[in-house]
Amino acid sequence: MSHPVATGVQWHKSSYSNGSGGECVEVATACTSMLVRDSKNTTGPVLAVPCGEWAAFVSAVRRGTM
Repeated sequence: MSHPVATGVQWHKSSYSNGSGGECVEVATACTSMLVRDSKNTTGPVLAVPCGEWAAFVSAVRRGTM
C-alpha cells in the first residue's frame, strides 16, 4: 500500500547505489516529512519520518554513531 502523500513527489536514490538492483532505498520530501521506500518495490509501503527526526538520523550516520 502506497502512502497517500507519496503521489507526485520527486524520489532520489543515493549516488552510492550502483544500479544493479542491490539493497537501496529512495527518499523524497513531502511537506513536513521525509518519505522512504524500497527502490525495488516502488509501489510498496512508504515510511514517513518527520524532518527533524530525519535530520537527527542523518547527522548520527555522518558522525558514525549509528
